[in-house]
Amino acid sequence: MRHPIEPGLPIVVKIGSSSLTTSGGLIDDDAIERVVAQIAWLRGAGHPTVLVSSGAVAAGLPALGVVERPDDVPGLQAAAAVGQSKLIERYSRAFASHDLVVGQVLLTRDVLAGREPHLHARAALERLLSLGVVPIVNENDTVVVDELRFGDNDRLAAIVSHLVGAGLLVILTDTPGLYAHDPQLVAEPELLGAVRHTDEILDGLHGGGSVGTFGSGGVATKVAAARMAAFSGIPTVVVGAVESDALRQAVAGADIGTWVEPRESALSARRLWIAFSLPSLGALTIDDGAVAALVDGGRSLLAVGVVAVKGDFSRGEAVEIRDGSGRLIGKGLAGLAGSTLRDVLGRHTSIAGGAAIHRDDLILLT
Repeated sequence: MRHPIEPGLPIVVKIGSSSLTTSGGLIDDDAIERVVAQIAWLRGAGHPTVLVSSGAVAAGLPALGVVERPDDVPGLQAAAAVGQSKLIERYSRAFASHDLVVGQVLLTRDVLAGREPHLHARAALERLLSLGVVPIVNENDTVVVDELRFGDNDRLAAIVSHLVGAGLLVILTDTPGLYAHDPQLVAEPELLGAVRHTDEILDGLHGGGSVGTFGSGGVATKVAAARMAAFSGIPTVVVGAVESDALRQAVAGADIGTWVEPRESALSARRLWIAFSLPSLGALTIDDGAVAALVDGGRSLLAVGVVAVKGDFSRGEAVEIRDGSGRLIGKGLAGLAGSTLRDVLGRHTSIAGGAAIHRDDLILLT
């Protein structure tokens, strides 16, 4: 599974708040320098690198006299507004000592939901990399609202990996990698060395990088991010941020952290955009026959196989597809509006007026 990453291929590095701050919520200069020095090495080794960095909210809390991370949107926005500049200032100084220039890129889900903005974001990142700049990406917590959130920077890093055509996504965290069992419950849990993105063991992982005081992610978001990257054909390494040469070893294919093997062939750019950039505005529950038709037959989803419709979506908007147990089967662009589809559940296509989701607009995620 593991293999070296060819020079020239971009590397996306994600680091979380818990790996960047002290227990008191202050920015840890040693942690900043550790990741910066490694990225400088990557650049010298011929790998354009994007850094997806959390920490803006955590960086703003001390200046506001706040001890714990706020649980309300205005509180998070205020902390992010104060902290983002402080975080970038620290990064700018650290990268300057290695003769590297940084560029701040703040994204929200709605920016990437439209196909044109999605392409513009990709072009901007590619231009920054071609100019020798290290883009530092974060979610724009100052203006984002819940329904437009990526949810965490792990998933954002996976989307950025797709945007720049990365050769590897490295998620730096506060554990050596992904454990087979919760290290808080098992004395000597097994560290997963290399897994495929489809392996069932990833489905039930808990603990080992759980949400901390100053962060918003956890082990589940890292698994989700690795699987998102996998659909782009991009491998992921989840590894401890305290390792001083984690990035060098990761790109060399060394036995460090947890390697998540991707799909052999990546989805097309359009299908990836539908799958991971567009917000889902509804969900369709389908019967077992429809599941077989999609998974085994590669067919369109027809109204005759839909048993329930959730959400008020229009034709062309993204919806999830789930089986009777609630398991996510896929995602696609609705061929019929939700109100129309409710009226024709279980009916033949000639009566329904078309496919619920055409196969060209459908992505299987099972």
